[in-house]
Amino acid sequence: MWTVNHKWPVRLIMIHDTVTPSRGHLTALQMRVKPRFYHVCPTQLPYTLPYGHRRSAMAACVKGLDKFMFSLRLLRNHQLQNERFLSTSLCRLNAEQPPKFTPPPKPVIIDKTQTEASLRKFLSPEFIPPRQRADPFKFFIERKDMIRRRKVLNIPEFYVGSILAVTMGDPNASGKSNRFVGICIQRGGKGLGASFVLRNIIDNQGVEICYELYSPRIQQIEVLKLEKRLDDNLMYLRDAMSEYSTVDPNMKPVPLSPTGEVPVNQLRVRMRPKPWSKRWERPKFNIKGICFELALTPEQMEHAQKWEQPWNEYDMLKEYDTSTLEEKVLSEVQREMSK
Repeated sequence: MWTVNHKWPVRLIMIHDTVTPSRGHLTALQMRVKPRFYHVCPTQLPYTLPYGHRRSAMAACVKGLDKFMFSLRLLRNHQLQNERFLSTSLCRLNAEQPPKFTPPPKPVIIDKTQTEASLRKFLSPEFIPPRQRADPFKFFIERKDMIRRRKVLNIPEFYVGSILAVTMGDPNASGKSNRFVGICIQRGGKGLGASFVLRNIIDNQGVEICYELYSPRIQQIEVLKLEKRLDDNLMYLRDAMSEYSTVDPNMKPVPLSPTGEVPVNQLRVRMRPKPWSKRWERPKFNIKGICFELALTPEQMEHAQKWEQPWNEYDMLKEYDTSTLEEKVLSEVQREMSK
């Protein structure tokens, strides 16, 4: 049975074995039903349809349902095909364009099959005795002690201008050790009295620490960057701009081949306005790493040349040829270190 409300759009309700037709089918049914079945009443009036009309309505509903299911299956198959196509295309893209890989820093590999002649020869300057009247036996005994210390502590090759990190035992520190990173600005001393100075800028304040090379308190010496500078003494960095003395405390080591030449940094620094700690423009210092033309006037540069002594360059008595002594000491050190 179906009920009709004259105030609202026609709505069919399923009763027993009847099927609710769609709105389009209901309109067709209304056109076939005689007007006497549609009495305008304030209440809902029941009416019945003939049996033939019910069968045609059910058939139309079933046919519409079949079309809907067929279209739904087509849509589902199309969706599955799209998913497969997208997955295969993504795989192809991944196969053609692999993800970017950032390689780690290249390690320094030391070829142990190389001969000693192919490696860079280096003799620390404190092994060469000073030019004076001294007993050679005293320096021989000192070299023995220096070699024993080098067998315990690895003292690497470094020059003035290299960046080092020194770990030293400190009973007052939290970890009983203290690590300082800086640029080597000076090397001095001979034998067991050899020393070097590291400089760095910490909290906008220049900090310099002088280490004794063979001190038993030194636990480790690391060379973070091996290089040379234009001068053998960089004490003038005290009067230079602070950026030339600033080194990152967390700096990582820069690899360098043990067979190649040590690079020379051609950097020339800018100085602060005078006064300086020393008159670096004087010829006796022979400074090459300072831009004097940016700090001094031409009159000041001309005045500094008055202290020039050009004859010292040709004074043979002031020359100290250590080539033969270096070869002798180097062979002795290599022989003792190989034991």
